[in-house]
Amino acid sequence: MHVLFEEDGAFRTATILTDNDTSLQVETASGKRSKIKSANVLLRYSEPSPAVLLDQAEALAGGIEHDFLWECLADDEFSFADFASEYFGHVASPVEASALLLALHAAPMYFHRKGKGRFRRAPADILQAALAGLEKKRQQALTIARMIGELKASSLPAEFRPIIAQLLYKPDRNRSETKALEAACSETGQSAPQLLQQCGAFRSAYDYHLQRFLVDYFPHGTAFAATETPRLPTGLRRADVRAFSIDDAATTEIDDAFSVQALPGLGWQIGIHIAAPSLGIAPGSPLDQIARQRLSTVYLPGSKITMMPDRVVDCFTLSSGRDCAAISLYLTVTPDFEITAHESRVEIVPIVANLRHHDVEPLFNERTIAAGLPEFAFRDELMTLWQLANSCEGRRGKPSAMQSNHDYNFRIDGDLANPEACRVDISARRRGSPLDKLVAELMIVANSTWGGLLASKGVTAIYRIQSGGKVRMSTSPQAHEGLGVKEYAWASSPLRRYVDLINQWQLVAFLDGDTPPFAARSETLFAALRDFELTYAAYAEFQRSMERYWCLRYLRQQGAETIKATIIGRDNLARLDGLPLVQRVPSAPELKPGQEIVLGIESIDYLTLELTCRYLETIVPTTLAEEAGDGLLEAID
Repeated sequence: MHVLFEEDGAFRTATILTDNDTSLQVETASGKRSKIKSANVLLRYSEPSPAVLLDQAEALAGGIEHDFLWECLADDEFSFADFASEYFGHVASPVEASALLLALHAAPMYFHRKGKGRFRRAPADILQAALAGLEKKRQQALTIARMIGELKASSLPAEFRPIIAQLLYKPDRNRSETKALEAACSETGQSAPQLLQQCGAFRSAYDYHLQRFLVDYFPHGTAFAATETPRLPTGLRRADVRAFSIDDAATTEIDDAFSVQALPGLGWQIGIHIAAPSLGIAPGSPLDQIARQRLSTVYLPGSKITMMPDRVVDCFTLSSGRDCAAISLYLTVTPDFEITAHESRVEIVPIVANLRHHDVEPLFNERTIAAGLPEFAFRDELMTLWQLANSCEGRRGKPSAMQSNHDYNFRIDGDLANPEACRVDISARRRGSPLDKLVAELMIVANSTWGGLLASKGVTAIYRIQSGGKVRMSTSPQAHEGLGVKEYAWASSPLRRYVDLINQWQLVAFLDGDTPPFAARSETLFAALRDFELTYAAYAEFQRSMERYWCLRYLRQQGAETIKATIIGRDNLARLDGLPLVQRVPSAPELKPGQEIVLGIESIDYLTLELTCRYLETIVPTTLAEEAGDGLLEAID
C-alpha cells in the first residue's frame, strides 16, 4: 500500500512499512525512510507505484481548466477526492484524484484551501480582482521587457522622460521603470548614468552632476519666491570716511570694506565696515525664510547660487559710489601697529571704490613692496593695512594662510548648457599674498573682537571653534586654536552665510540696546546651527566635485597625454601641477612627500569624475642629477 501526503508545502509519495493509528513508517522511491503523521496523508492507494504517480498526475492535471472547475463548484467547502469522482464521472483512480488535487493546489486564486485536502471556490468578486491583478502583472512584465529592449538599443523609453531625475538620483524600486533600468544595466554591464546618457536622457555629464545636487538641495528650483524689497534704515549717522573694498572680479556680494584715517600724534583709526542686511531683514520675515532655507551661497566654476535674491544683494552690497548701511568696527592703532581700543557702530558708510585683485595685485605684491610701491590709488592705505595685518599675525602667532597652498580661479567661456563647447582656463595664485593676508587678518580681528564682545556681555552667538584639530560650530564661546584667538564668531559675510546674518542680528540688537532676537537656549538657533554645518559642508563638497569636473575638461581640452605631479601624502597621493586635482597613483613605487613625478593620462570619465593615470618616472632635481654625474666622472678618472 502506498500513500500521497503533504510535507513542507509539497506533495510526496511513499510505500507504507508500518501503519500505526496516528503515524506511519514509510519509504520513498529513493529509499529514504521516515515517520509521518496519519493526519498528513491525503490518499491511500495500491497502484501505480510511488515513483510514477505524481508524474502521471501532473501530466493529467495540465489538461484541467481552472475556469471550468470553478464553474462546476458550489460555494460550499469540499474534499478533492469527492470532487474528483464527480468531475471524472466515475470513482476517480488514484492518478485522477491526485491530478485534480494538483490542479486545485496550483490555482489559489480560484480555490482557497481550508484544510488538508479541502478547498472552497473563491467568491466571484475576489476572483475577478485577483485575475485583474494577474493581468496587470502580465502587462507590466511585457512593458518592462519592451523598455529593456529599448534601453539596450540606446533608445529612451517614453515612460522615462518625466522621471529621469528620480531614476538617476532617487530610484523607486517598486516602479516598472526602475526594474527595467536595473535589468538593462545588468545585461549591458553599464551603470544607470552611463546607460541613460547613451540614451540621451540628459544633456551632459555637467548637467548630471548639477542636477544631482539640485535634487537634494534645491528640489523646487533655484528661482526666488516673490518678496518685497527690504526697506533701508533711516536716521543713521553717516561716517566721515572713504571706504574701499578688495575682492576678485566675480564678487557681487561685497560684504566688507576698509577705511584708514590718520590720527596726528596717535597713529590711525582703521575702519572695518561690514554690510548690514540685518537692518532691513527681520528674523522670521519672508526674506529670512529664504536665507534660512539656503543657508549659504553656493559656488561652482562659472556660476553661483546666491543665498539672497539679486535685488536684495543690490540693496546691501558695498558698491562703490554709494552710501551703504554697515556695521563698523573702528580700531585705534598706534604707530607701532598696536591696537589700543575699538568701537562698534551701526551707521551709513560711503564706499568710494571697489578694488579688484587683478587690478591691484600687479602693483601691490611682495616684490613691489620690497622694491618700493609705485603711485596708485589707495597705495598708502593698503600699505598701512598690510603693516597692521603683519603685526596682528605676529601677535596671534598663527599664519592667516598656508604659504604653500594655492587658490585656483576658473574661467569658463561659453554656454554652460553645452559644456563640451566651453573653454576653461585655470589659474593659480598663491595664498598669503599681501592682499590676501590684509583681508584675512582684518576679518579675523573683526570676527574675534565681536565674538569676544558678545561673549563678555552674555549675548548668545554662534562661534566657530577649533580644538584638537577639529573645527565645529557652537553657541559656547571657546578658542579657535588654529587662529590663535579666544573667541571667533563669523559675522563678516552676512550676504553669503546665514550664521553671519544671525550673529549680526545679535550684535546690532546689543549695540542698539535692544533685546537680542535669539535667547541662550533658542531651539531656532540650535536648528539653524545644525542645518548650517551640514549644508555648508555639502555645498563645499559640491564645489570640489565641480572643480574636479572642469579640471578633467581642462586636461582633455589641452590634449594632455602626460602631466607632472607632486607627492603630497601617503599611498602615493599626488597633486597634479597647476590644478586643484588630487590623485592616487597606485602604479608608482613608494615615494616620499615632495617628490615630483611624471604621469601618463590613460582615461577620463566625466560621469564618475575618475582620472586614470600611469606612473612614468620620478623627476630627479637638477642639482642631484649634476652631483650624480660628477661622481661618475670622478670614478672614471
